[in-house]
Amino acid sequence: MPEAIRENLAEVERRIDAACVAAGRNRKEVRLLLATKTVEPARIRVAIEAGADLVAENRVQEVRPKFEALADLEYERHFIGNLQSNKINALVPYVSCIQSLDRLSLAKKLQTRLEREGETREVLLQVNTSGEDSKFGLQPDALADFATEVSRMDALRIRGLMTIGLFTDDVELARPSLRRLRELSDQVRQLNLEAVTMDELSMGMSGDLEVAIEEGATIVRVGSAVFGNREAEVAGTSA
Repeated sequence: MPEAIRENLAEVERRIDAACVAAGRNRKEVRLLLATKTVEPARIRVAIEAGADLVAENRVQEVRPKFEALADLEYERHFIGNLQSNKINALVPYVSCIQSLDRLSLAKKLQTRLEREGETREVLLQVNTSGEDSKFGLQPDALADFATEVSRMDALRIRGLMTIGLFTDDVELARPSLRRLRELSDQVRQLNLEAVTMDELSMGMSGDLEVAIEEGATIVRVGSAVFGNREAEVAGTSA
């Protein structure tokens, strides 16, 4: 199993390399994020020791146990799941970035928690660009006002946007939802909000990472292509 993980990781890196070449992009502009929902710490360790340096969880209850099991390793930890406000305190100490901010009430509670500790966190604003009811995220027409409100919270550093592309076996059908995120990023940038950067576009997963890179992704979130398939779940429905 460790060898399979190493081989899978190398293959995903080759896919990213090739996609960057095809899109005329600098490989350094695109980071691989390992989505490790339900993946045991020992298997994550194999990937980190093979060179992966960015890991994210979907479920708050998985964050601390894995952090403690992997505490001897150097890597960056993000959160990509739907976050419930009553789990903020359990999450904040263990991650440097929350990629799924999409509610003002949650932003306010994060601000209060961080302000109390004199800390800051990076956040990405999650947008539902596919229009699917099963997905979390802001509606595109609500993004500008939301970004403006969050920009006033000095403990939250907006670094970009996140989306989950259209669920489809035809990656070309997912392209419009990925392209939309890049267009929305440009729109937010034009607002010239203080302390807000649109440096990150987190989009694309195992099946559509090439299209996402063509459309401007700076972070591609890959789980099954490295660790193997897990029981199917609707993305973004659990914390």
